[in-house]
Amino acid sequence: MGKSHSKLSTEQLMVLQSSTKFERKEIQQWHKGFLKDCPTGELNRTEFKGIYKQYFPFGDPSRFADYIFEVFDRNHNGTIDFTEFLQALSITSRGSPEEKLKWAFELYDIDGDGLITKDEMLQIVDAIYRMVGSMVQLPEDEDTPEKRVDKIFHLMDTNSDGKIDLAEFKAGSHRDPLIMQALNLYDGLV
Repeated sequence: MGKSHSKLSTEQLMVLQSSTKFERKEIQQWHKGFLKDCPTGELNRTEFKGIYKQYFPFGDPSRFADYIFEVFDRNHNGTIDFTEFLQALSITSRGSPEEKLKWAFELYDIDGDGLITKDEMLQIVDAIYRMVGSMVQLPEDEDTPEKRVDKIFHLMDTNSDGKIDLAEFKAGSHRDPLIMQALNLYDGLV
């Protein structure tokens, strides 16, 4: 965004309007709030984890925040700038189910090879379970990360190759009401 972070240029506003589902005024309001919380115009990993800790004080959100940070940090420079922040927020809060599923797939596909392995999914699910702590009572067949991953793989890995591609992930997610409910958690909030 250059050296000056205080105000978005007309060009920056146009780019953000075309790459997000936010209107000009909303973008300006989000930018003002972002700069208030991040005066440098960037959010580093430690600050990002701190935000998650505020929302999940009874669990340990640090590992999950790390994974989310990686998906937000599109240029992989170790910080989240306003553009990266707003684009991710746009998808998670106002995106179509397909956009949200693609974003979620990227989260689970830790190594970025286009496939989710059981180990990758276990890392994310374990991080989620640690984050929510004992706040959520889970059914017996999902009361451990391993059981939840086995259940998801049984549902999604239709060709039984031990990996889930994007098409399997999308189809399986549509069959699991909990996944679709989680994807729509932020709808209408922003």
